[in-house]
Amino acid sequence: MGKLKVLLVEDNYMNKVLVREILTINGYEIIEAKSGTEALKVLMTERPDIILMDLHLPEMDGITATRIIKSEERNRSIPVLALTASAMKGEEGNILNKGFDGYVAKPIEVKKLLDTITLSLGERKKEGV
Repeated sequence: MGKLKVLLVEDNYMNKVLVREILTINGYEIIEAKSGTEALKVLMTERPDIILMDLHLPEMDGITATRIIKSEERNRSIPVLALTASAMKGEEGNILNKGFDGYVAKPIEVKKLLDTITLSLGERKKEGV
């Protein structure tokens, strides 16, 4: 089995560099998109194992992009994690109700990011995907 592929949808340069570095060092292959619209285009040709989606993006926000991704049968099983600076106490349910499979709060904490990805991919393996 090759490297696990992560689609990173993030428009903030520093956040993108940080997440890319963390994941690359930990053996993930990274595909990048700067907007929800670009993420949808990438999904036409790529098949990531997991998607990290910023909520506030140009052109199309992360919530709208996630709804579209999850509405397509071939993408439904791909876990989508929200990357958000607005993960206040009590917000988790709100984020999950919008179609996300989990979330990672900003500023990014390395261990939490890796643990959340591992947990989400583990759930996916249990489902036999």
